[in-house]
Amino acid sequence: MADTVQTTAAEKDIAQTTGAATHNGVNPAVVHRGYDPRNPMANIHADDQARLPAFGGEFQPGLYRSVEARKFANPAPLGLSAFALTTFVLSAVNMNARDLTAPNIAVPLAFGYGGLVQLLAGMWEMAVGNTFGATALSSYGGFWIAYAILLTPNWNIVGPGGPYIPLDDQGNPVSNMADSALGLFLTGWFIFTTILLLCTLRSTVMFFMLFFTLDLAFLMLACGHYAKDNGVADVAKRLTQAGGGFGMLAAFLAWYNAFAGIADSSNSFFLIPVFHFPWSEKGREARLAKTNSHTAAA
Repeated sequence: MADTVQTTAAEKDIAQTTGAATHNGVNPAVVHRGYDPRNPMANIHADDQARLPAFGGEFQPGLYRSVEARKFANPAPLGLSAFALTTFVLSAVNMNARDLTAPNIAVPLAFGYGGLVQLLAGMWEMAVGNTFGATALSSYGGFWIAYAILLTPNWNIVGPGGPYIPLDDQGNPVSNMADSALGLFLTGWFIFTTILLLCTLRSTVMFFMLFFTLDLAFLMLACGHYAKDNGVADVAKRLTQAGGGFGMLAAFLAWYNAFAGIADSSNSFFLIPVFHFPWSEKGREARLAKTNSHTAAA
């Protein structure tokens, strides 16, 4: 009897932590070893320890510390939205949408939204104990600030007369090292994004695809600058457009994951699927739940 009372109390505590509804003192989220197929937002683990789910809405592909005493809102959707909008605008320019070629329209977004706001979201990820989210959001916030500085005319870092395109006394370029410098800049971010991509292999399809498309965008844009430096203008243009296309996909995937982190039963009539990998912890729990269900039915 005492064991039953303690179990019921524990289930109620978990229900309060996750926001899951209870029925006759039983939390449906703890059925089938903590997996609730009706609610992809459920954050109950197989061992009944409260942990956040492995999907992009929480910007955490691995296990997370207990949320029982958590008093902060989830900062990931803010950072993802800031990244998405800034990437969307720059990618549209890279794809030459409406014949646009100058990327300077992305500068205010890169400073204010993709840069500052995403950096702040990364700092709040650190405050709630999310190492992956803090590293990713803060780093990409820094990327947008750095990229905005590169595009700011007054800094003239990669413009004519700057350190990479020196001019002679007649105002003619002596050399042009700007594209090689930009290529190296983007190659570094391609390497960093690859590292993060490897950390998403046990999360969800939508989370993985966000970093996969972003990784390809950095690669295409870097190769585009290298091709331009080599004098292959047509190839450089196509590579830049391809980078813009992958960047556009990354922007919409970031918005998708942001919506997955914002939407719940209190503000939305539906929750979007995030498709856990079969080898992820949630995927194994789903298979186990399905097996237990079939066994009980038999």
